[in-house]
Amino acid sequence: MISDRLLSLVRCPECRVQLDEVSAPSAQRPVSARAFSCRNCGRTYVGQDGYLDLRPRVGYSEQTKYLDESLHVDARHERVSPPLLGAKIRNDMLRDFLDPRPTDRVVDLGCGSGRALLWNRDWGSVSVGVDISPYFSEDARRDVDLLLADLRKLPFADGTFTRAFSLDVLEHLSPDALRAMLTEVARILVPGGALFVYTHVRKNASIAVGLRWINALARQLERIGLIDMRQERLRKSDHLNPLQDIPELERVADDTGFRIARIRYYTPIVGGFVENIVMRLAERAMARRAARRLGANLPEDQVDAQAVRSARSAAKARIATSPATYAALRALSLAMRIDLFLFGRITSGPFFALLVKK
Repeated sequence: MISDRLLSLVRCPECRVQLDEVSAPSAQRPVSARAFSCRNCGRTYVGQDGYLDLRPRVGYSEQTKYLDESLHVDARHERVSPPLLGAKIRNDMLRDFLDPRPTDRVVDLGCGSGRALLWNRDWGSVSVGVDISPYFSEDARRDVDLLLADLRKLPFADGTFTRAFSLDVLEHLSPDALRAMLTEVARILVPGGALFVYTHVRKNASIAVGLRWINALARQLERIGLIDMRQERLRKSDHLNPLQDIPELERVADDTGFRIARIRYYTPIVGGFVENIVMRLAERAMARRAARRLGANLPEDQVDAQAVRSARSAAKARIATSPATYAALRALSLAMRIDLFLFGRITSGPFFALLVKK
């Protein structure tokens, strides 16, 4: 959504000056769209479909593949289910580390569908979601303030927010883009403001051999057609993994104006088996059933994509309507916390960290 509160926070990404709403329609935008003009440079920005487009004029050569429609054919972004499995682990750690109050102003950097902000509306804080990709969920478009913007040139004034978080984003950035993003985040945070991140470094612990075994098993199961990892590979295909190890994380944080206040490691052995094997087997079985239903009505080249989409929609509907399914997934989510209990103090690749602005 585009609320008056959001409009009071945003600035032109080019010159960081406030925007005024433009009342007259133009040939470039439908009558239903809202347009805003920078008081300084006069550039016009358009808001429609539940979000405001504040992307900068500069065209960065480095762009995420999350802009590609092929990454979203399974429509997982369209409907938000409760936080379960790995998503619940990340959300629980977010709530534990960041712990916002109603007086805080929070920004989700790389918000994706906007689901984390929907899950955490009980914070009562002013919250804004920012992403470079417009694949927001319908619920988020209706209930959450959303911006289409670049994390390297954020459309906010200095010190706008007290809290920020970024989940599964930093690994998609090059070293230069990572530093640019963190410098921008430090700029828009108040002194002492906090940034929670979940990402990973390239150097892993020896215990990660268990996860490599699980991934090897997944590849074998895919070869015989029992699971399908194509979408997962596509989602990870632009991982640039800019951080070598935790000492490099500390250096980059310090250089961009942060200190690491807290860190917890997450090597998902149990979680990897649950999500990469158990859930993939179930997902593939549901997709095959959907394909049999759709096959007579669609061209052959559309059946697979439509089947995956149909299976995911059916799974989300079942979570919403079946207490037994929801309870089973909650139990699996609880089992996945064993990884944090057993390995959370062992320095490894994936980690949760709270960075505080110096």
